[in-house]
Amino acid sequence: MNLSFLQTVPADGLALFLDFDGTLAPIAANPDAVEVHDSIVPALERLETCLDGAIAIISGRPIAEIDAFLAPLRLTAAGVHGAEIRDAHGEVRSRREPLPRALCEAVGELAAAHPGLLVENKGSALALHYRSAPELHDLCERTVRMAVSNRPAWQVLSGKCVVEVKPAGVSKGKAVELLIAHAVFDGRTPVFFGDDVTDEDGFAAVQALGGLGVKVGTGETCAHARLEGTAAVARLLDELADRLVPHARNAQQ
Repeated sequence: MNLSFLQTVPADGLALFLDFDGTLAPIAANPDAVEVHDSIVPALERLETCLDGAIAIISGRPIAEIDAFLAPLRLTAAGVHGAEIRDAHGEVRSRREPLPRALCEAVGELAAAHPGLLVENKGSALALHYRSAPELHDLCERTVRMAVSNRPAWQVLSGKCVVEVKPAGVSKGKAVELLIAHAVFDGRTPVFFGDDVTDEDGFAAVQALGGLGVKVGTGETCAHARLEGTAAVARLLDELADRLVPHARNAQQ
């Protein structure tokens, strides 16, 4: 299966799941500095309408941050890799667990010693970014993994210039499975767009359901399709909205 099948799917047959950083917006050295493509919010707004709400953002960011970048939209969403879920009715469920003190202390000391590092505390997850100091990759990985080595309730994820700790059992794949059980997604073909290792569970989840994973950018992947970058994602979403609007209008007549 490849992206050409999107050209033939009617509005009542598709469900979209979209990562944020590296998919809807280019990755920036500082998470607060990302900029969403100008066409993204209008395209998502149109897609939400013609897909009858069958669209969700699946991100490592908290839902509140997603909302801020995509304002005024408040889409169905999974934040912090699924530790936060907002369903199609706007109801939010959160898995709140205090971060291990040893982890916070170890990462804090490391960041204090190396100004190029950035610590992002998400409440129920923690990310150590080293995009401005890529030479510290090994040190960051080692420090984080040692801090939670005897804590099975926590899982370490390695992404693009970031090493992150999240609750075990939480993943983007499980988030997709939870959301797709809701009526608004029922019976639709799911498509998941993502760019990083953390999105692989999402690709696997939708493809197990007969859908399609779309890898954005380079790197090994289990996804069955690929786009070259965020600009290509923006173009495709805009084109998809243009294509689906007539289907949606015909269905209402």
